[in-house]
Amino acid sequence: QERLVDTGGGLVQAGGSLRLSCAASGRIFSSAVMAWFRQAPGKEREFVAAMRWGAGLTLYADSVKGRFTVSGGDAANTAFLHMDFLEPGDTAVYYCARGVNLTSTSSQYRSWGQGTQVTGSS
Repeated sequence: QERLVDTGGGLVQAGGSLRLSCAASGRIFSSAVMAWFRQAPGKEREFVAAMRWGAGLTLYADSVKGRFTVSGGDAANTAFLHMDFLEPGDTAVYYCARGVNLTSTSSQYRSWGQGTQVTGSS
């Protein structure tokens, strides 16, 4: 079964930057889309960004356009989320996910990371 590990979260000052990483492993490796979601306490999980690796296709939530950038590594089993100009509203647990379709719908993704906490102070 495919496993995802997401790392890179932390506490940063408002306006600062963070870079999240996601690495997939395991014998199941057929997904073409890497995505990022986030969930704050008491709120539903929301879509952040996604990319179809190798196709130059990306999808961003309106709330992060122009601030966050999703990219892939040199292999289809890695993904990054570079976050600039972080705001307190970005505070959440961030999860990477893999799926087949480039979509903002969480139920369309079949593999998930364990989550990494991102906190934008002040």
